[in-house]
Amino acid sequence: MLQLYEFFSNPNDTCSYYSDRCSHFRYFYIQNCSKHFCEGLIERGWRRFGEYFFVPICASCKECISIRQLPLLFEPSRSHKRVLHKNQNTLITISRPSLSEEKLSLYHRYHTFMDTKKGWGYRPITQEMYNENFIYGYNDFGYEITYKINNQLVGVGYFDWLYNSISATYFFYDHAFQHLSLGTFNILTQLLIAKNKKIKYFYPGYWIKNHHSMGYKQKFMPFEILVGEPDIFDKPIWKKFAIQNPTIQKEQL
Repeated sequence: MLQLYEFFSNPNDTCSYYSDRCSHFRYFYIQNCSKHFCEGLIERGWRRFGEYFFVPICASCKECISIRQLPLLFEPSRSHKRVLHKNQNTLITISRPSLSEEKLSLYHRYHTFMDTKKGWGYRPITQEMYNENFIYGYNDFGYEITYKINNQLVGVGYFDWLYNSISATYFFYDHAFQHLSLGTFNILTQLLIAKNKKIKYFYPGYWIKNHHSMGYKQKFMPFEILVGEPDIFDKPIWKKFAIQNPTIQKEQL
């Protein structure tokens, strides 16, 4: 039986994307979440980590925009094809989420690098923290993709395979192999799985226009934007993003 508990973050927490702003999140802790309920939340702008679901409710900032790509209409660009070609020898394995020392080590190396490069403020992860973020709560819809080069683990991605959509959860990789554009390759892999399986939507997470860490998601066209901030019983409205309109903002939709 589904069990749901609601709570909120501190509205004065420092934002992870803008150091001069605060962030505020609404959370659900859900045990035994069904595929149907998970997809309903994702469709309304929520994200999942383990058994925790969250959505931003920041009063003074609306930069985090929920988007979804349209796999059935997606065609890889020339740059996408170059990434696919570079990874023609990358071994891809899809399985249920699991914990290993190899994954913990890769996660640690990735976040240590990003802490130095972008000031992420990384705290070493424990086995229990990793389980809480990626292993718990996958139920009948959570999956893991591993990427290997010459039997060496170079990337790990997590995603939810739902009825009408795939929702990317998280990805980390070995920066020694950044010449392979593994972040782009991970998105392409999931988009092409969705296209091959005739899945209607791919949710890559929040998009922040022109942001150095979050702006890249607009490179996978076409995509739609969630209108407003629907509650869990509201009907979500999605609108196709017009790339030719450079001034589009969430509050204008």
